[in-house]
Amino acid sequence: MNILIVDDDELIRGSLNSKLKSFYTIKEAQNGKIAIEIVAKHNIDLILMDIRMPILDGIEATFQIKEKSPKIKILMLTTFEDKQNIEKAITAGADGYMLKTDINEIIAKVKLSLGTSLLQKILTERENDIAKLVANGLNNKEIAEKLFLSEGTIRNNIVVIMEKLNVANRTQLALKYLGV
Repeated sequence: MNILIVDDDELIRGSLNSKLKSFYTIKEAQNGKIAIEIVAKHNIDLILMDIRMPILDGIEATFQIKEKSPKIKILMLTTFEDKQNIEKAITAGADGYMLKTDINEIIAKVKLSLGTSLLQKILTERENDIAKLVANGLNNKEIAEKLFLSEGTIRNNIVVIMEKLNVANRTQLALKYLGV
């Protein structure tokens, strides 16, 4: 998996890079213009994009990247919850946003976001949906309600998922899904 970290703050880029580099291949850019150039040259799966940057901001960069490469996931990073800019980013094609306040939370969300891609080859779409909900901390009843299935069906699917992933319990399933 290849991640591009786009932020004009070198400290943010460095912190995210150091936490993610043992799991993923990381590229960095200081602004949206450089991000677009990197995307054109490299296979990128996920972009962590700052909203406010000099030269080319994250909103416009997101729009341009999604126009050419709609399958790339883009998660916007912002220091404060600015509804107007977040709405603009989502309209431009961003897949979500996160506050920069907690680097560990960003890392967990990145792993969860990429977990789907990591497990698609192993699990069916339904199994993948269930594994994601387990990783999000939902119990069987909550998963059943969310997916409009019976608890028994969820229980049976979780057994199959654990066998496919070679894990012994829900905690191990969640950790494997998150790439921990």
